[in-house]
This record gives sequence, C-alpha cells and structure tokens, in this order.
Amino acid sequence: MNNIDNPGHTGGRLIAASKVNGTNVYNTAGEKLGSVYDVMLDKASGKTEYAIMSFGGFLGIGDKYHPLPWRQLKYDTNQGGYVVNIDRSTLEGAPVYAATEMTGWDDTRGRAVDSYYGTGRPGSLVP
Repeated sequence: MNNIDNPGHTGGRLIAASKVNGTNVYNTAGEKLGSVYDVMLDKASGKTEYAIMSFGGFLGIGDKYHPLPWRQLKYDTNQGGYVVNIDRSTLEGAPVYAATEMTGWDDTRGRAVDSYYGTGRPGSLVP
C-alpha cells in the first residue's frame, strides 16, 4: 500500500516523482529511446512540464539530456514505460543539454523545446 514510508507503490493512477526517474521511454514502434532522468515541475502550479530523458551514452557516460513536453508522454502498462510519438531521427535533432545545464532552466529553453516539438503551454510562443 502507498504510504509515507513506501511512496513507490504504483498500483493506482498516481506515482511518486522519485519513481518516474529511470522509467524507460519508447517510440510508437516499441523501440527504446532512453529513460527518464528527471522531471521539471512548474513551481506555482505544481504541474509537470517536461520529462528530461537521457539518451545515448553508455553507463551514464556521454548521455545527452532531452527535455520532452510531458503532455507528449503516455504511460503504457504493457511496455512498463512511457511512449512518445517521436522517432529517433527527430530526437537526435532536438534541443539537448548537459546535466549541469538542467539546473539553469528558463523560459527561453522551454520555448525552444516547445517550438521544436510543436507544442504550446501558457506563456509560450507556440499556440
């Protein structure tokens, strides 16, 4: 049962943010693209804006970090992970950051990500 001592129980519709990290991300063809490195939350609303997906590298060396608009991720119980309608070539051309750059997130980066994926959010330049 989900409680303060065990937030990892994921049988319901909610999941602890700490359990999202490390969850695999697949494209619609079932190809593993990477895994969730972290999530970015709006400070005021508490809503999840982006999943930061690690992509490439080996054993954490050479990883690239791609912010994906959260609304593009759909959890698939059969895959045991998130599915996005993004192919590998699209992902390879997407905005990418080093892990150290993720702490300096600002609206400029958010607009670049939203523009690339054609998604909008309140306050963004993309409708």
